[in-house]
Amino acid sequence: MKRTGLIVLLLLVCAIFAGCTNSSKEESGPASEPKTDTDTDTKTAEKQKARTVITTDGEVDDMNSVLRYLLYANEMNLEGIVLTSSVYHYAGDKDKGIEPFRWTGTEWLTNMIDAYEDAYPNLEKHADGYPKPDYLRSITKIGNISNVGEMEQETDGSQFLKELFLNDDDSDLYVQTWGGTNTTARALKSIEEEYGKSDDWEKVKSKVSDKLVLYIILDQDDSYSKYIAKNWPNIRIINDTSNFWHFAYAWQLHSEELNTKLTGDWHKENIVGHGPLMDMYALMGDGKMIEGELFEEQRGTEEYLKKNPQYNKYDFISEGDSPSFFYLIDNGLRSLEDPTYGGWGGRFDAVSSKVYKNTVTDFNVYANRYEAEYSLTRWFDDIQSDFAARADWLTAESYEDANHNPTVEVTEGLDLTVEKGEKVTLHAKGSDPDGDKLSFKWWRYFEADTYEESKVAKKDTVPEVVDGLQLGLQRELAEGETTDTIELTGKDSDTVSFTVPDDAKSGDTLHIIVEVQDDGAHELKHYQRVILTVN
Repeated sequence: MKRTGLIVLLLLVCAIFAGCTNSSKEESGPASEPKTDTDTDTKTAEKQKARTVITTDGEVDDMNSVLRYLLYANEMNLEGIVLTSSVYHYAGDKDKGIEPFRWTGTEWLTNMIDAYEDAYPNLEKHADGYPKPDYLRSITKIGNISNVGEMEQETDGSQFLKELFLNDDDSDLYVQTWGGTNTTARALKSIEEEYGKSDDWEKVKSKVSDKLVLYIILDQDDSYSKYIAKNWPNIRIINDTSNFWHFAYAWQLHSEELNTKLTGDWHKENIVGHGPLMDMYALMGDGKMIEGELFEEQRGTEEYLKKNPQYNKYDFISEGDSPSFFYLIDNGLRSLEDPTYGGWGGRFDAVSSKVYKNTVTDFNVYANRYEAEYSLTRWFDDIQSDFAARADWLTAESYEDANHNPTVEVTEGLDLTVEKGEKVTLHAKGSDPDGDKLSFKWWRYFEADTYEESKVAKKDTVPEVVDGLQLGLQRELAEGETTDTIELTGKDSDTVSFTVPDDAKSGDTLHIIVEVQDDGAHELKHYQRVILTVN
């Protein structure tokens, strides 16, 4: 594993996020398991569109995440964008003598929606479901931004969230938390203040708790631990406490093979020059300045590159918040059904009935060890290729001038019951909207299985911690430990066969994934996961 400029990078990360410790990440209360809606007779998962709201503190990586999100806005039902504060960014309060800290203002969101409006006619050529620009403007609100964790003041953003939380749509609402949880906490506190002493309180509290899922990217203030967890313990929580770093400022920490599409050369070819929207996307040394940010955090400057020679011009900066909406993209991996399944947004463990954290590990074939972060980094090439294709949509004059994802279904269905020792055969059927040639690849996501194939005792999982910040979680292979021992016959074709292990226990699951890939620009993919349960 190559770690270019590792010491410099670690010092940089710790300098940026000084003062943030793991203590704020502990769950203070339990969270209901994300709702499952599977149909054993379906051949392909019904396309889901998650309802979501974004809360953001306006850091440069938040800005990049918003830009990428806008390219995927057709894949989700966005119901709000709310500016909030965090320990790293707040607007200050002159009347209370609070000075602003690294505050980037509010106009950047307006400017991005304006650029989206220019891109909207092109995006509509390539996919249905993109929200109208005026709708995005109508749901963009300013929340609690004055100070770290400030949740006493009722704001436009908190009132907006309050109404959203109380409305009659009882389907899951994913609150993407890119900054602090304080505006969300204020909305919940307003609900408690209005209904807490009424006869309807338990009914209201249950209604709100049952619909909300908070996907938290690092606790960036204490409003979750001090208020939400204690007063709303039945809200479901998906907490990414460290994996996000690897699609953020610490991306050079992991295996070099996973970084091939995070380099300056790749961005220059695939992202730079793709219209006004992508012109706002920040890259290392690209000359862009972020208003309100500290000069030493201006990664677009030549001075920054000189002081940080581990980076090249146009290298990736960060999108540490994007995993929260990667999780919501229905690409066939079925991660919305259960956080333990894993997908573009990472894989999580149920640490209680309501709280999920990314403490599980996947086997990194390049590093030859188990890593929690590999449950995210294993998808980077696919994620970036998909991003490049959508960037092409911004400049393609017609549908035919860009590439679009294929689809795939499994003839036998997605949820199957099997017997020990049974030979199973699965057939995939793919299609491509552009008429591209398709190839297939089957693989077993063995880390997501409940079947345990290795019988030896495992080594301990060890966190990678620098100055109180957990940047990774790893486990070395034990002597004699085996991985992925089930042989798949025909794994590079549309038909795969394998035998269910004789030592599988009743109730054990096997997760088999088929990828279909086209031969068009960026070689786009779609997936389908089949879950087999041993009888």
